[in-house]
Amino acid sequence: MTLPPPPYVPPPPAYAPAPPRPSTLRAERDGAVLRVELDSPETGNAVTGAMLDDLLTVLAVPDPDVRVLVLSGAGDDFCLGGDRGEFADWLDADPTGRGIRIAGEKARRVCEAISTSHAVTIARIQGRAIGAGLALALACDLRVGADTAGFRLPELALGLPTAWGGVLPRLIHEVGAARARELILTGRAFDAAEAHELSVLQRIVPEDGLDAAVAAWTKPIVRRPEAALRVTKALLNSYAAPTRLADPAVLDAELMATVAAATRRR
Repeated sequence: MTLPPPPYVPPPPAYAPAPPRPSTLRAERDGAVLRVELDSPETGNAVTGAMLDDLLTVLAVPDPDVRVLVLSGAGDDFCLGGDRGEFADWLDADPTGRGIRIAGEKARRVCEAISTSHAVTIARIQGRAIGAGLALALACDLRVGADTAGFRLPELALGLPTAWGGVLPRLIHEVGAARARELILTGRAFDAAEAHELSVLQRIVPEDGLDAAVAAWTKPIVRRPEAALRVTKALLNSYAAPTRLADPAVLDAELMATVAAATRRR
């Protein structure tokens, strides 16, 4: 008796596809409002290359029906800055700083997408906004912070220039050159009250009032005629640009990588 041939079983693949990585963001659309939340609370929402990729996915091709974009952070802090462990890994992989250059260019594109968006962008800040976190907030049109929020630009103490996402020209434009110089050179922390005095924040509220404060800004904005809102936002950006005198943000990635590589060698 002849047995039938066994059923064909395909060989296993030479490699198993990598499982999809978890997203670092939560994005939720509510009518004309898009809420984007940095969602790595276990690291204080530290900015990684993966988070920059996720932000670019959300921001690079804006939805024309979105009138307001709210940027927030999950957990206790808005954002504790760049992931220093990842910086070290990039330098280990390539001591010339190629990984930092790539991430720096992504950071510039993210902050430009926020600041030049046709939508009004709002930063909702609780806890700490440090380094890259402060840069993301400064890229927004409106910024509200909890009265317990804290801020700092520690890059110089870490052996790095203040060159991430175009933060330096934005900081000088918002707070003035003299105050920006003091904050950067000393790297000292400053609280919500001083941030309000410096116009880093336009409003401070108790932490449990942050959502209400965002809503108070959002409700009238979404009622504005779309064309008028879009043109007004473009005018505000255009008139602000000349007062910055220069915006060499295209050099940020190169400067950061070069100094980080040099510091590492020393």
